[in-house]
Amino acid sequence: VQLQASGGGLVQAGGSLRLSCAASRWTFRDYVLAWFRQAPGKEREFVAGIRWTGSRDSDTVKGRFTISRDYAKNTVYLQMNGLKPEDTAAYYCAARRGSIATSGEEYGYWGQGTQVTVSS
Repeated sequence: VQLQASGGGLVQAGGSLRLSCAASRWTFRDYVLAWFRQAPGKEREFVAGIRWTGSRDSDTVKGRFTISRDYAKNTVYLQMNGLKPEDTAAYYCAARRGSIATSGEEYGYWGQGTQVTVSS
């Protein structure tokens, strides 16, 4: 299983970024793909997850972030709008079989992090 995250950067509060996670083709078809984030000194936090039946967002990003998938490109996206300084973190994509889980311990496959920094 291979996951490759990209798209992080520095943005001002209120701005937007789109993260991408490219997955191997069979992973993309059969697995849940999710985004987590971890800020310095804080625990890892579920952001959003998606499988072929639907998606789920955390309450902290609901209405601002949207997860989507492009089957042709084997890629999952996280569109982040209305960014706030508290969204600053390293963002990771992860994969697992089964249902969308909010605990990172349920995911066996991880990509490298991509840093998102939101300035006030």
